Amino acid sequence: MKKILRILAVVLVLAMLAAAAYSCDSGSSGGGGSGGSGSAGSSGDSGSSGSGSASSSPAAPEAPGSQTGSGASSAPGQSGTPDKADPGTDAKQDPEPVAGITVEKGMLIMATNAEFPPYEFWEGNSIVGIDAEVAGAIADKLGLTLRIDDIDFNAIIAAVTSGRVDMGMAGMTVTEERMQNVDFSTSYAKGVQVIIVKEGSPITDVDDLFDIGGFTIGVQEATTGDLYTTWDLEDEGLATINRYRRGADAVLDLVSGRVDCVVIDNEPAKAYVAMNPGLVILDTEYILEDYAIAFAKGNNDLRNAVDGALRELIADGTVQRILDKYIGTD
Repeated sequence: MKKILRILAVVLVLAMLAAAAYSCDSGSSGGGGSGGSGSAGSSGDSGSSGSGSASSSPAAPEAPGSQTGSGASSAPGQSGTPDKADPGTDAKQDPEPVAGITVEKGMLIMATNAEFPPYEFWEGNSIVGIDAEVAGAIADKLGLTLRIDDIDFNAIIAAVTSGRVDMGMAGMTVTEERMQNVDFSTSYAKGVQVIIVKEGSPITDVDDLFDIGGFTIGVQEATTGDLYTTWDLEDEGLATINRYRRGADAVLDLVSGRVDCVVIDNEPAKAYVAMNPGLVILDTEYILEDYAIAFAKGNNDLRNAVDGALRELIADGTVQRILDKYIGTD
């Protein structure tokens, strides 16, 4: 009996040892599970790494109209955002292409003599007229602000060539003499030099200035009226030329009898005659001429930019509408 009990006790001990051994094996297996969790943690790190990679992957599509990033290709001086105007519209050109070639950045400075209606004249505190409006339209196309400097007519070319202003625009005729000092744009208007006389004057047409001779002629200094009468008459000993800073002063001397006639552009002539009863414009032309914008010689970038804008304004009818506004269709 005792022997049986001993055998049972041994069996019980062995069973307990086996149970303990089984428990240890299960613990190791649980550690392996933790190891699996560790692997899962590593996998989570990889996920973080993946998240980091995701941050450097292509961004979501941008809103329409924006251009950013290295793929964007903008013209020099343009922002990343394209112009909102539809292609083919007359939107202002970006100012940067010309900003660096004007006297002052963002500004177009025009020299004129505001004594030449209807091309330029004072109206209140503003200079208005054909040249002022055409220049304003050019500045708008180039994205610039127009500034007009009112100076003596005979100082305009010097202001242009010295770089004090960007351009001269004052009903200025293209002549060979002027082309020696400045470059010109495309012509935007035709001028006609006419003769103003008192009613009953012995001067009845342009030929009388040559055939009769000996007259005193009033002109605005440095204008083509001055140039042509000097070359044609004074240099030939056929007339005396009195020169005035303003065309209006020459007309006043005609009214007072100090000159026999005034040679001046047809459009301001109309205005002066309207203001002075007893004066008439002869039904004869002294000379036909082209008006254009003057630039310093060699300033080709600015001249080309302005000329390009001017050509567009001629083509789309803007210049003609401005001329019709001041001159009419007569």
